[in-house]
Amino acid sequence: MCTGRIDLSFIARAFYNGADGVYIAGCRLNECNYITHGNFYALNMTLLFKKILEYIGINPERIRIEFMTSSDAQHFAETVNDFTEKIRTLGPLGESEHLEEDMLKSKLYNIITLIPYIKIAERKKLSLKITNPAEWEKIFTLEEVKELIEKAPSYYIDPEKCAACTLCAQRCPVDAIDGGKNKIHIIDQEKCIKCGTCLNVCPTKFSAVVKLIGEPVPPPIPEEKRVIIRK
Repeated sequence: MCTGRIDLSFIARAFYNGADGVYIAGCRLNECNYITHGNFYALNMTLLFKKILEYIGINPERIRIEFMTSSDAQHFAETVNDFTEKIRTLGPLGESEHLEEDMLKSKLYNIITLIPYIKIAERKKLSLKITNPAEWEKIFTLEEVKELIEKAPSYYIDPEKCAACTLCAQRCPVDAIDGGKNKIHIIDQEKCIKCGTCLNVCPTKFSAVVKLIGEPVPPPIPEEKRVIIRK
């Protein structure tokens, strides 16, 4: 019903699953039937993903967004035909970019895992309502996206400091923390959206949650060593 429903993950998964291009058609800006004006979100999301594609070495012209009404059939047909021709010229995804399929999949998968974090980090810009096309390219920069991705944090619970207070597990919005009473907690890195909630709620007297940037997350301790024996 609204382009605002289109998530960054939808676009990333479309490319990951082999789409050579993605075309998005939405209502004209400032003519949204909903107070959310989701088409501005879709615009900002597309502009952001163009920079993400550029960062990972994929031609950003493989994604396009157009705004129109239901009576703009000619505009729709013309832009779809133009986009189709552009994609035909670029060829299959990765071909003109000289990216092997394994490398392409790896890059896109990495982006998919970072999307929740990216949405949190860029939530203010994703909600902007800028109508002047001349300003769109200034919303997100390649340097900004590069820093955002390369400095994405990871969170780890130090087993030597964890007191199994369960606060982090209770507050985690995606149930990415496994733990319980008298059981050292661990973070499932596949589920973690890097929101930092666990770091913020961990009591300072324990300071068990560690924020890591640019370094691998230590492997979780064996299950048999997770039990805390109280004295």
